[in-house]
Amino acid sequence: MVTHVPPEPRGDERTALLAFAAAQRGGIRRAVLGLSDEQAAQRPSASELSLSGLVKHAAETELNWLRMAQQRPNERARTPETWAEGFRLAEGETLAGMLDFWADVAARTEEFVRSVPSLDDTFPLPEAPWFPKEGKVSMRWLVLHLIEETARHAGHADIVRESLDGRTAFELLAMERGAAGD
Repeated sequence: MVTHVPPEPRGDERTALLAFAAAQRGGIRRAVLGLSDEQAAQRPSASELSLSGLVKHAAETELNWLRMAQQRPNERARTPETWAEGFRLAEGETLAGMLDFWADVAARTEEFVRSVPSLDDTFPLPEAPWFPKEGKVSMRWLVLHLIEETARHAGHADIVRESLDGRTAFELLAMERGAAGD
């Protein structure tokens, strides 16, 4: 989705990276504008993806990467048995609550990224078949990966929303800015 990310102050790489991360989060958040929990949970294609599931997955994924970078346990960690639950709202969860949760995670991510001494600082990757043995990544890599991951799901969200009611990313951007009604 085309939105303008303002330029960072000269030499402020953190602000630039965090602004691009926020812009991609905005793409997913806009995809649920004006929808009820029931509408956001609909799966309009053969895929298992719903908009509320994408919001939850993006929020939990960002928290997971934040906790890895902080080298702290993830209080919402998924196991192979609970992986699918990360793509749908559970009993008692709401879209509004998940959006609030994600906003909190995003604020904590920004606070953390701004607090590290250098974007060149690294943290270890967990043991997994898809990571290199004893792999490490930088804080810069962390933010770039969050941008990549969120952008991928923002594209999914655009397709799911348009399949639900025909609203495009541009219409939703106008709606968010008050230029169009429901």
